[in-house]
Amino acid sequence: MAETYVKQDSNHTIGVEFGSRVVNVGGKTVKLQIWDTAGQERFRSVTRSYYRGAAGALLVYDITSRETYNSLAAWLTDARTLASPNIVVILCGNKKDLDPEREVTFLEASRFAQENELMFLETSALTGENVEEAFLKCARTILNKIDSGELDPERMGSGIQYGDASLRQLRQPRSAQAVAPQPCGC
Repeated sequence: MAETYVKQDSNHTIGVEFGSRVVNVGGKTVKLQIWDTAGQERFRSVTRSYYRGAAGALLVYDITSRETYNSLAAWLTDARTLASPNIVVILCGNKKDLDPEREVTFLEASRFAQENELMFLETSALTGENVEEAFLKCARTILNKIDSGELDPERMGSGIQYGDASLRQLRQPRSAQAVAPQPCGC
């Protein structure tokens, strides 16, 4: 799914692939550094090392594969343990275009998301449906957590770097943003 979002084409991920994309979120320019890790169990030991410092994750399963859905709890535990307990996680049921072959119901996945305090949506990497929305929802939620003070970009390992001064203003109290200091004139 990440490859579709970054490159507009799609293949199975082997190990880890990297990409980036610049998006506008609420008037802020945000560069998403995207690490697409393979979901197969045989790559788990390799991909676990890439969680460190991640601010957000899309936890993707295949709606036509019960096996991928059954692995979600382990992948979620890895993300929360190895990245951060405050990591923003979006649960994505991929291959929405193959609905007649569905093995995991929308309701079942919705319950898993609710029980684990995840946002949830279904996507199709093939058609692009909801793919951009998943990434933007993750970015918006991260920015909201910075704004509320729940995520501190100044903390080492937060997975966030400032690229411009406008993002730094998110961490200042609203009153400090509105009032600029005046020169003394002494």
